[in-house]
Formats: sequence, structure tokens, C-alpha cells
Amino acid sequence: MRIGSVVFRVDDLDKQLAFWMEALDYVLRAPPDDDWASLRPRAGSGPNLSLSVRPSRPQDGPRIHLDLYSDDQAGDVARLIGLGATRPVEPNRPADADYVILADPEGNRFCVVDARS
Repeated sequence: MRIGSVVFRVDDLDKQLAFWMEALDYVLRAPPDDDWASLRPRAGSGPNLSLSVRPSRPQDGPRIHLDLYSDDQAGDVARLIGLGATRPVEPNRPADADYVILADPEGNRFCVVDARS
């Protein structure tokens, strides 16, 4: 058994597709439906990221999130913020943490982890 897809609930499918496709260099697996789209890595293998239009509120401190490993953490954080990500206030994050917490344009949190640590 393996993870085939991670699913995010979203409000604006087009906006979230644009963000995650650019953020991860993913492409559509098939043309999107009105309320569902599945993305796959452009090159190589890895889990899909699927977006489901089901309005819901993002949670502070969600129970599950993505860890994105980066060889250029500062560069990738800046790039993602340029794409529309935000940096939520995280008072409990250790000062020496090897990760930066970000949120996508709808508030779904994810971490950018320094893969060199």
C-alpha cells in the first residue's frame, strides 16, 4: 500500500490549481471537473495532490499538513510567497526549527523544510 493522493478542500478551484501547479511543478492528470481536480508531478513520481471544492474553514494547527523538502529553503519560501502564500504567526515554532510554516491562498498550512539539515 502507498499514498496515492493528498486531498485539500478548497473554495476556489481555479485559484488553488494555479497556486499548487506552480508551487510544486505539478500538472493536471485530466481536465478538471467543476468540483474536483487531480495533479501529478510533471516529472518523476510522487503522490498526487487533489483539490476538492468543499467549502470549509482552515484550522489553526491542522492535524495534517504537507512537508515540502527544499534544497533552497529561503529561495523557495520567497517564491511561494510571491505566488500568494502567506506566513502565519506561529508563536510555538522553535527558533532553531529547520522548517518554515506557510499557508496557501486559502489558508491551508504547509511547511518548507530545509532538506540539507
